[in-house]
Amino acid sequence: MASEALTINNRITLAGWELTEQFVLAGGPGGQNVNKVSTAVQLFFDIRNSPSLSERVKINALALSGRRVSKDGVLMIEASRFRSQDRNREDARDRLRELLQKAAEPPPPPRRATRPTKGSVERRLKEKSGRSGVKKMRSRPADD
Repeated sequence: MASEALTINNRITLAGWELTEQFVLAGGPGGQNVNKVSTAVQLFFDIRNSPSLSERVKINALALSGRRVSKDGVLMIEASRFRSQDRNREDARDRLRELLQKAAEPPPPPRRATRPTKGSVERRLKEKSGRSGVKKMRSRPADD
């Protein structure tokens, strides 16, 4: 169990009981330490049942998570980049924070439909007629 709360932004703070951490053996650099100490961290966060997140943020987070989220809506972030358990733990928490910050961003403003300018229409038609002329020149000459 993760003990301290994780602050995402000024509106969202995850309580410590919402996060579950599991330490596993990691491969990679570290010498004999790799075989003896569980330095890799698996951070679990139940997105669907979190009381800290709004529905919009939950939906966005599930979409951004991709294959890292289970069918039950539990996100698993695995961090084994560093040799120490503490740095991997911080890395996993930072990655969760970044994902939820991105999910909490406001949606982009709706696109306003605009008409093409007169000049752009004329340029497009001129280009089309030019291409047409090039293709006509490639064809066999007509018999007169």
